[in-house]
Amino acid sequence: MPLKTLFLNPPSFENFDGGASSRWPATREIESYWYPVWLAYPAGMLEGSRLLDANPHHVSWEEVTEILKDYEFLVLFTSTIGWSGDQRAAEAVKAAHPKLKIAFVGPPVTTDTDKALNECAAIDFICRREFDFSVVEYANGKPLEEILGVSYRKDGRIVHNPDRPQIEKLDKPDMPWVTDVYKRDLDVTKYNVPFLLHPYVALYSTRGCPAQCTFCLWPQTLSGHAWRKRSTDDVAAEMAHAKKLFPEVKEFFFDDDTFNINGPRTIELCEKLKPLGLTWSCTSRVTTSYETLKAMKEAGCRLLIVGYESGDPQILKNIKKGATVERARDFTRDCHKLGLVVHGDFILGLPGETEASIRNTINFAKTLDCETIQVSIAHAFPGTEFYEYAKVNGFITNENMADAGGHQMAHIEYPGLPVEYVLEMVHRFYDEYYFRPKAAFRVVWKAIVNRDVPRLYVEAKSFLKLRSQRNKIVAQSKKDQRAGNKPSAVGAGA
Repeated sequence: MPLKTLFLNPPSFENFDGGASSRWPATREIESYWYPVWLAYPAGMLEGSRLLDANPHHVSWEEVTEILKDYEFLVLFTSTIGWSGDQRAAEAVKAAHPKLKIAFVGPPVTTDTDKALNECAAIDFICRREFDFSVVEYANGKPLEEILGVSYRKDGRIVHNPDRPQIEKLDKPDMPWVTDVYKRDLDVTKYNVPFLLHPYVALYSTRGCPAQCTFCLWPQTLSGHAWRKRSTDDVAAEMAHAKKLFPEVKEFFFDDDTFNINGPRTIELCEKLKPLGLTWSCTSRVTTSYETLKAMKEAGCRLLIVGYESGDPQILKNIKKGATVERARDFTRDCHKLGLVVHGDFILGLPGETEASIRNTINFAKTLDCETIQVSIAHAFPGTEFYEYAKVNGFITNENMADAGGHQMAHIEYPGLPVEYVLEMVHRFYDEYYFRPKAAFRVVWKAIVNRDVPRLYVEAKSFLKLRSQRNKIVAQSKKDQRAGNKPSAVGAGA
């Protein structure tokens, strides 16, 4: 029998969606939670294991410590924002259960493994990058010295075993179906994202992303740039299975780094999803062709999450986006023609940002007229090319990327572009976008016809409260500057 193992997406700040599959780990002003897909894979390989996603299920560290009395091995997925709290909690857990073995996984322990092991004595070992088989082999009794991709202490020094090759075989039975693990261990009604139907279920059909975006955390620290795909038969079979497992689910979401980057493969998959009669959504790049989008729509696709990032051509080149403003416009026009809903993501404060480029992005977004948008301040996560650029050029003003409540803080400042100005433009971006008559009417209409009105009401209230708080922060920061005081770091939100 393997070690009895608990896979943990740990308790953290209120509304904190960090770690396991959150691409932007932070406290969410509007409560939303993504699925811990990464942890679900190894949890499905070990008999007697359990996947515990603490925050959406409102499980405290005290409760986790009590649960761990029945386990021998803890695998904890940490995040850049949650690292400090996670290591303190691990030390407390170790004190309560000295025989418990603890492994940390996730971006921050991959990018600076020595620092993590030196700072937290409670960690027995770290699994770098993809960790599925590393933790499973350990639980099944394989000595650390023989496990690829792990780092640990031995005789007073840190040992880094050779890297583990990326997983190529993603189909069952080589890899489990995560939906089986969700059914066993999670309550799908606890997961909510404002622009997805509720309840929803998320899964992967691929791993990795060949795109070279300099700011993107996952391909540079965890999943890699090598694009690996499940067979379309395997994906369709799991979707049919999931439909039976979760009759209450209104939408399935493909949370791949980039779901439809290969047109022929996407069209092939859509032919197999079409007979299932499912509603589903996915991530997308603006390079997706009309033919591919049409096949997706006909197979039940409802919404696309699209990273436009910027409406300034030079900014797109600076971040190696591999897309143009013109292509983004054509893509969005195609989506609207086909009746596909678009959730557009934009980032202010990327390399080369100026007041003029910010204005270009706001104007660009308004011409696209996506159904919903998200606007964030740029954050340079350790391990990314963006981080190295910001560090070398002295643009990082605050290494601590979050405040005491888990909210991301603006930590990059370019000459002539104060962080207070960028944050103020985030507010203006939202105001100019959503207070247009067309956009405002669309939001009100959806609230009227959507049966989930109470949720929409709560989200609107939360957003307006946050907007007021942010405006006060900006005003106070300007006041401090006029008085000659050093302004404090400004919360960026998510």
